[in-house]
Amino acid sequence: MIRVVLADDEAMMRAGVRAILAADPGIEVVAEAADGREAVELVRAHRPDVALLDIRMPRLDGLAACEEVTRAVPGTAVAILTTFSADTYIARALSGGATGFLLKSGDPHELIAGVRAVAEGAAFLSPKVARHVIAELGGEKLGRAAAARARTERLTPREREVLALVGAGLSNPEIAARLHLVEGTVKAYVSAVLERLEVRNRVRAAIVAYEAGLVEEAGPAEGAGGVTA
Repeated sequence: MIRVVLADDEAMMRAGVRAILAADPGIEVVAEAADGREAVELVRAHRPDVALLDIRMPRLDGLAACEEVTRAVPGTAVAILTTFSADTYIARALSGGATGFLLKSGDPHELIAGVRAVAEGAAFLSPKVARHVIAELGGEKLGRAAAARARTERLTPREREVLALVGAGLSNPEIAARLHLVEGTVKAYVSAVLERLEVRNRVRAAIVAYEAGLVEEAGPAEGAGGVTA
């Protein structure tokens, strides 16, 4: 069961999101918050698998709440669910530790797929968001192919293999199955890769993998809806 804390300042929106998630018997909304401060407190109390946060909320906005959650409860994955897809919001959410960025205008199946992806240790971007991420974060901030290849030279052969699979969209359990490793070992490799590349989350690591040309060797990942990494 994937346990979710949902935060949005509009009660009707929370009811709609809860109803969509309830269509999946493997997802349970364990608590709801009407503002960012309450969301952080509920995440601390419930330790859910996923915190699903709106951006514009009173007391503490969703981006600041994301940063607090990832710092205080690192075992909880954060996904942003919003009507806003501005580059500044996307960049701050991802740099703050979010591994999902979903638009409220998206398909309901996309919401379920996104929650499942981030809960399993992967990342999920709405298709409309992915274009901005690749163009802005992938090109300007993480450097081009030569720079990315130089960064991956810091990694061991096994770490490069794990990075390639992260870039291909595989979750930790899927990487473990592909490489015949236990999931705990994969988590350790992913943590080491993030540290060596000096990136904060899997989305940025996936961009490095794409820029360095590692993903072509890993093969496609299975999935539906948005862009996973």
